[in-house]
Amino acid sequence: MNRAAPYLVAFSLLAAVATSPASAREPDRVLSRVALLDKIRGGWAGQMIGVSYGAPTEFKSNGKIGEWDLRWTPDMIDNAIGQDDLYVEMTFSKVMDDLGLRATSKEYGDAFRNSRYHLWHANAGARRLLGQGIDAPRSGHPKYNIHANDIDFQIEADFIGLMCPGLPRESNRYCDRVGRVMNYGDGLYGGMFVCGMYAAAFFETQPRRIVEEGLACIPAGSEYAQLIRDLLAWQAESPNDWRRVWHRVEEKWDRNDPCPDGVESPFNIDAKINGAYIAFGLLFGGGDFLRTMEISTRCGQDSDCNPSSAAGVLGVMLGYDAIPDTFKAGIPALADKKFSFTDYSFNAIVQSTEARALKVIASAGGQVSDTQVTIPVQKPKAPKLEQWNPGIPDRRISVREPAWTWKGSWTQEGEERLSSGPGNEATLVFDGVAVAILGRLDQAGGRVDVYLDGRRKGVADAYIVENTHDNCLWHVYGLKPGRHEVRLVTRPDSDPRSKSARVGLSLATTYRAR
Repeated sequence: MNRAAPYLVAFSLLAAVATSPASAREPDRVLSRVALLDKIRGGWAGQMIGVSYGAPTEFKSNGKIGEWDLRWTPDMIDNAIGQDDLYVEMTFSKVMDDLGLRATSKEYGDAFRNSRYHLWHANAGARRLLGQGIDAPRSGHPKYNIHANDIDFQIEADFIGLMCPGLPRESNRYCDRVGRVMNYGDGLYGGMFVCGMYAAAFFETQPRRIVEEGLACIPAGSEYAQLIRDLLAWQAESPNDWRRVWHRVEEKWDRNDPCPDGVESPFNIDAKINGAYIAFGLLFGGGDFLRTMEISTRCGQDSDCNPSSAAGVLGVMLGYDAIPDTFKAGIPALADKKFSFTDYSFNAIVQSTEARALKVIASAGGQVSDTQVTIPVQKPKAPKLEQWNPGIPDRRISVREPAWTWKGSWTQEGEERLSSGPGNEATLVFDGVAVAILGRLDQAGGRVDVYLDGRRKGVADAYIVENTHDNCLWHVYGLKPGRHEVRLVTRPDSDPRSKSARVGLSLATTYRAR
């Protein structure tokens, strides 16, 4: 017997284990500090260019392709300074810079509650709720915020992807904390999808692979993921005909937006349809900067935020230096001008993002030196599935319709019924599984007691701080199919900040079972 045989066998087994695919470890990836900064700068510049390019078209083509005569001049970049999808990002960047990367959802919510810029939809709903003492993450939950599936976090999440180069699990972790301030489910996944694309763009050079990496960051069973998978499949079938694919997406997915403002309207502020329009630009733009922006813009709906994210992702892939000069020619003149409501200029937010990126890389097990960063390979991992939908939008019931009955002193002003005193009642009888009561929310708003099917459900407050544009006084979902009754009784009290106790009602939107 050969005495060496057992040792040779053992050595062979160890070698096999060491080289087997199960134990093989992908080598870390390296970026020079110069390249890292160039890509971060490219991402911020891309956002600024994309939003300025699409700004004249925002929500001017809903449910149809925008056939505008699109143009670009370098002075258009000035528009970026006052854009909400940029300055809202910087509110949360500021929290990270001041409190560190371990800041909580509540701390992000506290900063958001104290903001003073104009907000709409999920953002507005969140700020209103935060002001009522409903802290994050509850402020983004559909129990309180009917706009939970809207686009808001998706358009202001880019800064997270920019600070997580090649680190999609890190980006998901920060998205989960920030995004729950105003969104939930597909609304949250929109930010994760966008940030996953940013994270991938630091190393990927093929836009399709970037979209696939973003998709891997969200649960496969979500409606958002189903839509992106359809888009990828249809793009593979018709790689040179984005309009044909747009019509296929439109037919299947641009329907039943739960946002009350979209009921019986082509308006759609849902995160997933607008997220698909970001991906349209990347998939069909072929890495061309203008073509990418043009397609995302022509897809319609939120057609400044969508090309902003598409151009931002592409700006990371290309790097600032490779963005065509015609698009970035106006940036140097305003590079030190602060964005509205922020402490950041273009140069300052790039510097801030780089500093956070270095911390994220180190915390993820990477290495940072004066000349380069070494980043471990990190595969995307989707969070646990959560989905919400109140049902299929069914009816808009005006306060002029007989489904409403009124007791006490109500006056009709245009399409609203107004009450300025206590004890007045409005009763709505409807069929469905969900309802949203819409009306006037402002700085003179009062309060109502809400009764559902004879049982008191709490108090709804019509007070809202300035520059907060919301109209949903109260909503409920998850009802048994059938007939229900909502009764509102005006109260004598109001928020201490309110100028009066006025309550204005305009309509209700109802939803039937899916």
